[in-house]
Amino acid sequence: MGRRRSVAMTRSMIWTMLGAGHPMEGHILDSRELAARAASQDLGEGIFAFREKRAPVFPDRPGDDIASLLYDWAPRRFPGEAP
Repeated sequence: MGRRRSVAMTRSMIWTMLGAGHPMEGHILDSRELAARAASQDLGEGIFAFREKRAPVFPDRPGDDIASLLYDWAPRRFPGEAP
């Protein structure tokens, strides 16, 4: 599921960031997603599956929390940004 999750998040970020006024918006959103993935059950499953030399069974689904990461996004002003 990890690969499908990454594709779903990347596509959602591309569409959401079309209206961003500064590249830092994408960086902030990407950092939030990385932090969410680091706290997910998928990370532990991937590590254990690798160590046990078996195929992983990822418990998280691609759309479980993407909406919460994307839809509370609000444009911000950054230093050096044109008005």
